[in-house]
Amino acid sequence: MTPALRTSPAVGGGVSTSGLVFNLQKYCLDDGPGIRTTVFLKGCPLCCAWCHNPEGIHPRPELVVVESRCVVCGECRAACPLPAASLGEGPLPARLADCRQCAACIDACPTGARQWIGRTMTAGEVLREVLQDRVFYEESGGGMTISGGEPLAQPRFLLALLEAARAASVSAVLDTTGFGPTEALLAAARLSDLVLYDLKAFDDARHERLTGVSNRRILANLEALDEEETPVWIRLPVVPGFNDDLEDLGRMARYVAQRRRVTRVSLLPFHRAGVHKFQRLGRVHALEGVATPTAERLAAVRRVFEDAGVPGVSP
Repeated sequence: MTPALRTSPAVGGGVSTSGLVFNLQKYCLDDGPGIRTTVFLKGCPLCCAWCHNPEGIHPRPELVVVESRCVVCGECRAACPLPAASLGEGPLPARLADCRQCAACIDACPTGARQWIGRTMTAGEVLREVLQDRVFYEESGGGMTISGGEPLAQPRFLLALLEAARAASVSAVLDTTGFGPTEALLAAARLSDLVLYDLKAFDDARHERLTGVSNRRILANLEALDEEETPVWIRLPVVPGFNDDLEDLGRMARYVAQRRRVTRVSLLPFHRAGVHKFQRLGRVHALEGVATPTAERLAAVRRVFEDAGVPGVSP
């Protein structure tokens, strides 16, 4: 079921409110109904082992190195003011221990191999980019999705974006881990046409081991959404050997089946598309060697949710 555009009045904020954005991705087909522009906000309190947007975790701009553009000219080393830069050969790594993010190496790079991830934008600036594709939203029932990172980590900016979308009659979807202040989540939900809500694992100890945080607040916030009118779609990453235990998923399924606002559960098979992002950031991917779940395993997970009476399980 495609949620209808919400028309209730907004509750404050403004287009001049600014926040940190690391990507605006157009023509997204998996972040809510229709064709959407997804706005990725930087900063996330979780550190999921399988994260496919690791550049969205830290709440500050970061340096990345795109190896395919590097011509090994050495200009970055020559420009770096740190003594450690003169000790090595070839291009500088994505980060040195004493890096002050002065951007000298970025300015010196002739090919754009060294880049900043994260830029400060106002809600008005984001909306202007989003509105460039309004015709696609109108024809497909799409709009803007706010994702991350974790949008609730920038609550004032999140609400300003949602209010700007409301004023422009653009459908808005919130994509969240649910880990944030309940008041901010509910205020954002009231301004959204749909909430995409991530669940990683039901067992609290397993959740903390996989993501770095307890899931108690996440589950409490999901329960709080039951008192609102906004529909909720659950999104569950399926990672072989990490969170695909059918017993734990059975407990999750029975819990989700009790949530009145949940109208769909999307199973998201683990993929390796984010591995190169870890390399560009100078980090090691925690799930090296983990494979995409088989069709048989996904079917078994789907049956667990369908047997619990959860609506709209896909794929």
